[in-house]
Amino acid sequence: MVSASKLRRAQAAAEAARPYAGRMEKVLSNIASAVGDIATAPKLLSGTGSDRVHLLLVCTAERGLCGPFNSAIVRLARERANALIGEGKQVKFFCVGRKGYEQLRRTFEKQIIEHVELRAVRTLHFENAESIGEQVVRLFEDGAFDVCTLFFSRFKSVIAQIPTAQQLIPPVFESGAGNAGNGAAYEYEPDEDEILAELLPRNIAVQIFKALLENAASFYGAQMSAMDNATRNAGEMIRKQTLTYNRTRQAMITKELIEIISGAEAL
Repeated sequence: MVSASKLRRAQAAAEAARPYAGRMEKVLSNIASAVGDIATAPKLLSGTGSDRVHLLLVCTAERGLCGPFNSAIVRLARERANALIGEGKQVKFFCVGRKGYEQLRRTFEKQIIEHVELRAVRTLHFENAESIGEQVVRLFEDGAFDVCTLFFSRFKSVIAQIPTAQQLIPPVFESGAGNAGNGAAYEYEPDEDEILAELLPRNIAVQIFKALLENAASFYGAQMSAMDNATRNAGEMIRKQTLTYNRTRQAMITKELIEIISGAEAL
């Protein structure tokens, strides 16, 4: 019941964030397509020219009792990490959330370079995602990685949460996302490079904020389903145990009656 009440607010917040995050990607895609020389574009757009070091930004919940919610996200990140390691790449982890950190440190403890917990945050705000985004950008500027991929769970319904991987640095735009379907051409003031220098770090924070909101809704949906299943399983177990108890009790009563009758007949 608690998860159900929180789910409504979390779902509304996640659904409200999707149009803004989607429009941000379309605007960036449109501006990026107008950049004349990709070599002079900001590094957050063009990348470092290498993909040797990968940072996996894994967002999970702070608590459990939510079925396979956390494990599904960690499994997707672990599979990506193992695939990259198999290709000779170097993998680093940035964990957001206690449960993901606890699972990943069993096998990738030395590769975890950052860990952020949000247990003290009762309501997610953009500032929480912005601080994480600033840390990611700072690591990129310091040359700690070449490619950053975000892992989270996209909310679909109460019984369906989809583990998702989204590349943040350099960003990958869907084909045709920049023209929004109308083929319009735009002129920018100031020039594209200045706009991108401002929007690219903000886009990282926006996408992380969207992921955190999607995670929150997915967590409450998964927790609601898990608790409902646990309640049904507990009720079924109680019925079975009650039946076993009554049968055992009846057998003991019958046994005592037989002993009394046998003793009386022997006299």
